[in-house]
Amino acid sequence: MMKMQVRNSRRPWYGYLMTKREKLLARAMNNPKDLSFGEFQTLLRQAGWIFDHQKGSHRIWYSPKRYRLPVQEGGSEKAKGYQVEQFLLRYGVENEEA
Repeated sequence: MMKMQVRNSRRPWYGYLMTKREKLLARAMNNPKDLSFGEFQTLLRQAGWIFDHQKGSHRIWYSPKRYRLPVQEGGSEKAKGYQVEQFLLRYGVENEEA
């Protein structure tokens, strides 16, 4: 954990600074239906998933342990909530084993 003191303040403040990846992962966990499709793909890449190919509207991603996840864009450029939930479940399982 990284602690930081804010300078232009009357009293010091110490807190944990989240990385962009941690913030995006936290947003996905809090509200999977509110992630844009681009953010979802960024999250997949940052988690080590590999884009394999696309057939029609389905984009096929593989986890570091070769779990296959087909994803497709939902309405109004949003990620489909159930697909984000599938990713989060698999992400938790794979990181638990490590």
